[in-house]
Amino acid sequence: MITRSLFVPLLAAMLLAGALQQAHAQSSAEPAADLKRGQALLTRHCGSCHAVGRSDTGADKNAPALRTIGQRYPVESLEEALGEGFMSGHPEMPEFKFDADDVGAIIAYLKSIQTR
Repeated sequence: MITRSLFVPLLAAMLLAGALQQAHAQSSAEPAADLKRGQALLTRHCGSCHAVGRSDTGADKNAPALRTIGQRYPVESLEEALGEGFMSGHPEMPEFKFDADDVGAIIAYLKSIQTR
């Protein structure tokens, strides 16, 4: 028999375990969705020149593969530029500006494809 003094902590532990299990299930699905969204955004906006995958080649031989961007600077350093308006030093590259959710997805995807 469970006494009243054990019931409350036991119930709290069961509720916490359920909440943790649900959070883990959501966190496992969200990164996969972010990676897909980040890849789709980069393919749409950058794929006409840059290689956006782990092993593809870009249409413009002078445009660096996005999987190598981390060799030049930390990928996280792109967050502000992507959110406020990303401009390049060369005229062929258009300016891009993404909302916060898209920036997070792009950064997550870029981190996932970086070569060492």
